[in-house]
Amino acid sequence: MKKLGNVLMASLLLLTVGCSKGSGNGAGKADTEKGEGVMTYAEYAAAETGSEVTIETYIQGSQSWWEGAARFYTQDAEGGYFIYGMPCTEEEYKKLTPGTKIKVHGYKAVWSGEVEIDEGAEWEILDGNYIAEPVDATSLLGTDGLIDKQNMKVSFKGLTVEAANDAGDAFLYNWDGSGSEGDDLYFNVSKDGQVYSFTVESYLTGKDTDVYKAVKELKVGDKIDVEGFLYWYEGPQPHVTAVSASK
Repeated sequence: MKKLGNVLMASLLLLTVGCSKGSGNGAGKADTEKGEGVMTYAEYAAAETGSEVTIETYIQGSQSWWEGAARFYTQDAEGGYFIYGMPCTEEEYKKLTPGTKIKVHGYKAVWSGEVEIDEGAEWEILDGNYIAEPVDATSLLGTDGLIDKQNMKVSFKGLTVEAANDAGDAFLYNWDGSGSEGDDLYFNVSKDGQVYSFTVESYLTGKDTDVYKAVKELKVGDKIDVEGFLYWYEGPQPHVTAVSASK
């Protein structure tokens, strides 16, 4: 994982903050029309790495504010956008709640397969509010089509918890078991004979959240449904936000 304290881009963009008329709560609807100079998701996806991009999107989740910046999972009606190291004061961060619409201008980057808007992006809050429903991506597990849902809010259903290590543990603190309470949780699940690794990302869902506690209670063989953001690190690495028993 990159550190939020990475050196900012050589040409750090000027932070601009607008005023919001939205409450930041409620589902709302995603605008399908874009403002002048704003890319559609298809245009953003087709843009070259390192090029300037401008999007309008809605915050769906955020990782912890740290040293004047934070990371945001965002989405519009067309696709998901991960914004890395977006500058904001702690007070501004508290206003960037799920559902809030923002306009973002920055540079497209790719890190270990994760497509993102790089640190230092300009942004402003716009009028509008939208909370995305998870897209059921179960049928895409193990296929090339899963990457088309990158950074979106997704769900996977009918998974079986598998051992996370040779000792038969259902989860690990950190990917190699080197961590402790409060660190990321890693656990394995299977579907149709294939095994996948999922993560509870502690900066997103820390040790006091329901999902963190729920994963610690998992047992090998449990049948579960999960929701989360489809992050990418050398392949799919869903950042899980909810776990429940399969119905």
